[in-house]
Amino acid sequence: MQTFKNSLSRTFNQFFESAKSGSVLLIVCTLVSLLITNANYFNQPSLGTSYLHFWHLKLGALSIEHWVNDGLMAIFFLLIGLELEREVYSGELSNIKAALLPIFAAFGGMLLPAIIHYSLNTGTETQGGIGIPMATDIAFAFGVLAILGNRIPPALKIFLMAFAVIDDLGAAILIAVFYTSSVSISHLVAAIILWILLILLNRLRVMSLAIYLIGGLLIWVLMLKSGVHATLAGIALAFAIPFSSKQDDTESPSHKLEHLLHKPVAFVILPIFALANTGITISHNWLHDIISSSNCWGIMAGLVIGKPLGVMIFCFLAVRSGLCKLPNSITWRHVMGAGLLGGIGFTMSIFVTNLAFVGELEMINNSKMSILLASLTAGLLGYCWLRWFATNSNDSKAL
Repeated sequence: MQTFKNSLSRTFNQFFESAKSGSVLLIVCTLVSLLITNANYFNQPSLGTSYLHFWHLKLGALSIEHWVNDGLMAIFFLLIGLELEREVYSGELSNIKAALLPIFAAFGGMLLPAIIHYSLNTGTETQGGIGIPMATDIAFAFGVLAILGNRIPPALKIFLMAFAVIDDLGAAILIAVFYTSSVSISHLVAAIILWILLILLNRLRVMSLAIYLIGGLLIWVLMLKSGVHATLAGIALAFAIPFSSKQDDTESPSHKLEHLLHKPVAFVILPIFALANTGITISHNWLHDIISSSNCWGIMAGLVIGKPLGVMIFCFLAVRSGLCKLPNSITWRHVMGAGLLGGIGFTMSIFVTNLAFVGELEMINNSKMSILLASLTAGLLGYCWLRWFATNSNDSKAL
């Protein structure tokens, strides 16, 4: 019988608590950004203009917004990579039977939203937004689970964590493959060679974290110059850093770094990202703009409908075919609730939006508004579903 752990590791609990508290700060920063950007409604039009202008000021070679999206977000991706590494080596993804369920969930949760968006936008200028509804915001999804407290089995938290991390990895691959306009082969090859050298140092059991961080910084610079999105250097570095399969091994460089990054990412990097990227101008015709846009419909339908259906359908097929089984404490109602929470796109969806519609300010603005509306809807639906239909439910696992 396939099982997920019913007790959570210290590392997992630290991540969960950081994500829970960080989600509140994310909401506050988003509201602050929206209020300042739309200060014209409070007879302060210059305030919103100055706020948006600030993020486009040059700081060296890049604007402040680019430093946030290309620099700070590389650290976010590094944390995602470290979490994925932990899951692969000693977590739920280390056992193929246990790993298959969240893998199928993530695949379905990416594929169906992409199909929905593509079907509504194929052949149009908004076709490039196909990747927007494919990702899951871990911090907000965990924030909702935290509100539900002990009503939710630990196995569901681990399941959601696993499929959300795989989701974000899928988004990172999507960025590398589809949102890279031109590539400098020499810089890309240099980055790959340096990454291989770090892997070799790992195999030689060189345990100095500083060496890997310096190497990672150089990889980031080379990736930036290569044209491939520099944030991917974070995930690449994560898998080069030595990891111990011993649970909560505080001497492992990977464990040390993951522990160090939890709070800075949750309480500094993601809030700054929200401030820099949720400066959405709300016009008098905003509702009409969204209703009349196939891109906005694709984003909202993909996140709110495509995510939960994709998760449910692919998990059902995986279980029905005998490839895997539901964990003992998880029911189909729990899987549906996790799928609904997977529709909270926010951070990664906004990140992909910036890459999909470079320079198209109105399209970016409407896309971000759609993401916020869809994420809010998905979060409320997920909470209500798990609160009313999946608490201490005794539904059969067989369909």
